[in-house]
Formats: sequence, structure tokens, C-alpha cells
Amino acid sequence: MTMRQAVEILQQHRTDQVMIVPFTGYAEWQGVSTRPELDIPFYGAMGKAGSTGLGLALARPDVTVWVADGDGSLLMNLGSLVTTAQMKPRNLVHMVLENGVYGTTGGQPIPGAGVVDFAAVARAAGFERTYVFDDAATMEREIGAILRQEGPIFITLKVEPAVARTRNRKPTKDAIRDVMAAINRSPAMA
Repeated sequence: MTMRQAVEILQQHRTDQVMIVPFTGYAEWQGVSTRPELDIPFYGAMGKAGSTGLGLALARPDVTVWVADGDGSLLMNLGSLVTTAQMKPRNLVHMVLENGVYGTTGGQPIPGAGVVDFAAVARAAGFERTYVFDDAATMEREIGAILRQEGPIFITLKVEPAVARTRNRKPTKDAIRDVMAAINRSPAMA
């Protein structure tokens, strides 16, 4: 499936979740995001999306956090899966957009492209619920029930390779500040 298809399906199920968005797919997220005020575009810190998502989930257990990680980024910090599984945040969904390339640096193949099984790594790290989707029809049919489960949840979304396109780049620290302000203003999250 394309990254755009995966993003559109996720957005159909999004309500008030904070979304850590990978820079590789940021243009796609901007085009279909149902809650742009709760999107945190994540770049400039490859490998840290999962850790940032875990920190937000632990700091705000009243808010559901979705992390959309890149496969190359996750490879840089596989230990974050162990920490997340040990902490067991009930409000965290960690997704990896597996496209086999470093999209932010020009499309070079990641180590282990086509071989590494991210869901198996997450299970070995201690995630009790892991899922893999490689086609849009199956994802569309099953993702709603999965996203309603208690976390932590790990989902691999196998998507076609994509290379980042820069658009409206906001520093990650500013995006986090803006999202936290939006959460604090929301009557449903107060």
C-alpha cells in the first residue's frame, strides 16, 4: 500500500489522539490530518519518535498517543521498544511505516530491508499486541478494532518507498509545545 493510503485509513479512526508524525510522511499527514493541531512533525532526531511518544504517554495518561515511526528511524533506537514494553503505557500505539529506505536522506536502503521483522522484534521486546498490515483492504477492515484495544500496541504498516518532501517545517520542540497547549485547552481533555 502507499503511505498515503495508510495515512488516510488511520485518519478515519482518529479522534483526539496526539500523533507523532515522521518527517518522511509529513506531506501526506498534512494533506489528510483530521487534527493538525495535535500533530507533532518529528525530524531532526531520527530514532527518538518512540521515546518521545512514550514520554508524552506517561506524562499524560489521559491522552492517547500514536507514534508513526519510520523503519530506518526505529532501527536507530530499537531499545526504546524494550522500555515501552516494560512501562506498559495503556494509551500508546507505536506504528512503524516500513518502506525499506531512509526517506529523509534520499531513499538509501535501510540495513536489513526486507529481512527484519519489526513486529517480531516488538514481541521479543515484550509487546503483547503486535500487528502487520501490507495491504490497504485488510488494514481498513481490521485497524478500528485494534486501535480500540488497550496499549501498548505495535503495528507494522508495510508501505511503498517514499522520499521526504519539505513543507512548512516547524521545529519539533515548537510542535510539542503547541500540541500540549491544544490538549490543555480542550474541554474533553481537561
